[in-house]
Amino acid sequence: MSNSRGGWGFWIRAWWPVAVGVVLIAMESTERFGSNHTSPPLRWLFEHLFGPIANGRWEQLHMVIRKIGHFLGYGGLGLTWLRGWWLTLPQTRLLSAAAMALLSTAAVASCDEWHQTFLPNRSGSPRDVLLDCCGAFVLIAITSMIAYGCRRRDSTAISAP
Repeated sequence: MSNSRGGWGFWIRAWWPVAVGVVLIAMESTERFGSNHTSPPLRWLFEHLFGPIANGRWEQLHMVIRKIGHFLGYGGLGLTWLRGWWLTLPQTRLLSAAAMALLSTAAVASCDEWHQTFLPNRSGSPRDVLLDCCGAFVLIAITSMIAYGCRRRDSTAISAP
């Protein structure tokens, strides 16, 4: 495998994190990861760490845990898309790569929620797509600002006398 931009090795290194992320999302989008299946093990873990919790309180907390999972999971997926676009299209400005990463993440989130409408114990929700996109937006924005700051600092260090 070649390491040049046109070689297979480059393309695999650039895009394998995206492929892994999409596969993980697809696996989590099954009946097996519906709230009726995730509640018992998460509750067991929570109660072993923090003690007993009332049923009504647990239902609320479980929903919050799942929504945080959406936010962080799709935020991470957004970062893999950002990395893939940034490596693949080096002439692209950071803002363009970030926009493509956000659009790519939104497409995956939309497909994921649409798929869930066909499962008996899941439901597709436009709110979840919005939450997923917010997670991606926040992590992409933070990463882009850090990358922009580092590039700017490096360019001023190079041009300094």
